[in-house]
Amino acid sequence: MSKYDFDKIVDRRGTSCIKYDFQQERKHRDDLLPLWVADMDFPLPEEILEDLHKRVDHGIFGYTDPKEDYFEALSGWYRRRQGFEIKAEDTFVTPGIVYSIALAVRACTEEGDSVIIQEPVYYPFRSTIQQNKRKCVSSNLVFDREKGKYFIDFEDFEQKIVDNKVKLFILCSPHNPVGRVWTRQELTRLGDICLKHDVKIFADEIHSDFVYGDNKHTSFLTLGDKYADITILGISPSKTFNIAGLQVANVISRNKELLDKFKLQNDAAGYSQGGALGMVAAISCYNKGEQWVEELLQYLQGNISYIRDFLKEKLPKIELIEPEGTYLIWLDFSKVTGDYRELKRLIEDEAKLWLDGGVIFGRESALLERINVACPRATLETAMNRLYEAFKDR
Repeated sequence: MSKYDFDKIVDRRGTSCIKYDFQQERKHRDDLLPLWVADMDFPLPEEILEDLHKRVDHGIFGYTDPKEDYFEALSGWYRRRQGFEIKAEDTFVTPGIVYSIALAVRACTEEGDSVIIQEPVYYPFRSTIQQNKRKCVSSNLVFDREKGKYFIDFEDFEQKIVDNKVKLFILCSPHNPVGRVWTRQELTRLGDICLKHDVKIFADEIHSDFVYGDNKHTSFLTLGDKYADITILGISPSKTFNIAGLQVANVISRNKELLDKFKLQNDAAGYSQGGALGMVAAISCYNKGEQWVEELLQYLQGNISYIRDFLKEKLPKIELIEPEGTYLIWLDFSKVTGDYRELKRLIEDEAKLWLDGGVIFGRESALLERINVACPRATLETAMNRLYEAFKDR
């Protein structure tokens, strides 16, 4: 029997959350059901909220740094769930993964250098690279329609590195938005190419707790010492426990020189201590949140099954790219329309949904849409029925 109720609907309006409260600012309307930004509509369990209440009741929120209990909780989670140790001396606390990517770009490259990504991919990768006056190069993932999933074009990846003298690779693992959980063999081959051409790696593994079926997340830090030596790992409890607003993340590198370069860029950015409540939340989540996460994963798989069955029965022209991980579902509308502007109109004006259009992840994915399924089933049912009414005759 489930301990936690993920069907409970919590009204998030009026909390300044960008998902619900910024439709007028971003869309100039307020009639859309939002399933776009990657946070969840599930509250934290009481046992974690109790720790936050206790810290709030203390009443003082001065400068705060992590101590042994923080690193023990962090390492314990990754030891139990992913099989590797995290040492305090290899770890640096930051406010978020995108911030960390920006620092890694500055630490590992100079202005004008090339950084490689794999589109379609989380769109801040490209913008962060470009805003730091680096050249963004994409080795696009290849969609195998027969197998129904994306693969890496390793030959193209290596050639793009050589042709552009790439200095840094930003890896998304598991991959957002295509939902791939990369195999050890795929990751090792990427690592070998990067080693061969002296390319550093920032491995964004923020979605690593969301893996389904027989798939298994392999952290880049578990591939071996030679791969770890060129890697900065980015992890955070923010996706797993829905605490992005508390701004806590970690970068880990076993290469002291690489970590020192990262810290130097952090000093240049003027960031020092992290937020007190973010640290309290991270400790509590990692120590007390395991059962909640296990039940959450089951619930999310139920939501994915609901979408799969709904599309198969009522909207067979809209194809689900079967997710191996993350709670962000990738839907292919290319059999419905060939015009992404028309697709946007249908979704927003007819279905009255706020999704993430595929074009922002890369031009070749313009006819796909990303939908966040980390919400109560009733919310998802409303969204899918709206989608049906908009697309049933097309």
